[in-house]
Amino acid sequence: PLAVAFGKKFETIGFDIKKKRIKELLERNDATLELKPEELGLASKLTYTSDSDELSDCNIYIITVPTPLDMHKKPDLSILINASAIVGRLLNQDNIVIYESTVYPGATEEDCIPVLEKQSDLKYNENFYCGYSPERVNPGDKNHQITNIKKVTSGSNPKIANIIDNL
Repeated sequence: PLAVAFGKKFETIGFDIKKKRIKELLERNDATLELKPEELGLASKLTYTSDSDELSDCNIYIITVPTPLDMHKKPDLSILINASAIVGRLLNQDNIVIYESTVYPGATEEDCIPVLEKQSDLKYNENFYCGYSPERVNPGDKNHQITNIKKVTSGSNPKIANIIDNL
């Protein structure tokens, strides 16, 4: 839903490591049942890929991956860390990475940003910036969707916070 919302206004690339998911979306089929085929078709500036190399010219990356609980009921950040590594390999000067996955306070700076720095050889808040926008949609809730809820956002400095707020 977030990619579709952005894809109505901005050139947007929806990325997933699952080729089957990309194929379904290209066929206007959302297996999660969050979007109808006609809603997918309204995002005229949205393309899909499972090839991370196609993201190399992006300047804003929004990471929206699940953070399930492990068998001890602690957040399993492995998917988030893997997504951060993919984005980290693509980061360029002045890029912005926005985390939308639900995580505990401090996870972005303590767990994700070190991965971005290591993979990119760039320095946080000097060469690239981050933001956070906690996930506010409840899957399956057709009354409170991405286009009609209040989004809470933040940025790693006031300038980046303003950019993120204006997206």
